[in-house]
Amino acid sequence: MKTKTFVFSVVALFAVLLSACAAPAATTRTLTVSGAGLVSLKPDMAYVYVGVHTEKPSAAEAVAVNNASTQQLIDALTAAGVAVNDIQTTNFSIWQNNQYGPDNQPTGTNYAVDNTVYVTVRKLETLGSLLDAAVKAGANNINSIQFDVADKTAALSQARAEAVKTAKTQAGELAAAAGVTLGDVQSIQYFDASPSPVFLGKGMGGGEASVNAAMPINPGQMQITVTVTMAYEIK
Repeated sequence: MKTKTFVFSVVALFAVLLSACAAPAATTRTLTVSGAGLVSLKPDMAYVYVGVHTEKPSAAEAVAVNNASTQQLIDALTAAGVAVNDIQTTNFSIWQNNQYGPDNQPTGTNYAVDNTVYVTVRKLETLGSLLDAAVKAGANNINSIQFDVADKTAALSQARAEAVKTAKTQAGELAAAAGVTLGDVQSIQYFDASPSPVFLGKGMGGGEASVNAAMPINPGQMQITVTVTMAYEIK
């Protein structure tokens, strides 16, 4: 048993010595570059908050009037072609609104009620006439019109391709300037950013303030940006 143990110890020691004498692994040198791809596209849909604000001397009256006006608004939106599933209540609130005279003395209390719906407009060309219909139906709060594109798949693919192309070009130029040769790609990371232009309208309209023509709406353009970071082996 002692002989076997001695032989095993010698073998183990020899293995440790070989490991210690082995040449260290070569470190891979890399070149890291970033490229951006930018694609502009025209919006084809929109999201908008539309609401009814009501003030009355009593809470019950304010709620009743607001409920009727909000239902009239929803009916007008659906009549204009908005699907029921594209109308979502996002806020209902009621609070006391103290009234003051010219001398800053309290003159009474009103009760204010707000009811706001979030509307998805899938036919952008109808947005102006739809907002006009909403105002005529009693909407007196229209806020945060945000434009969007229903399908960004092709634009994102184009932006990614442009970003990779830009990164490759930069890598080639830097390698040539540094006198090195590019090897295989070691890693790729990317980030998508799709900001949307926003049109804000506040306190627009009311039943008596409705207009005769559709509201002018300019959606502008959206920009989709993709940033790619690539690491190349260099030789």
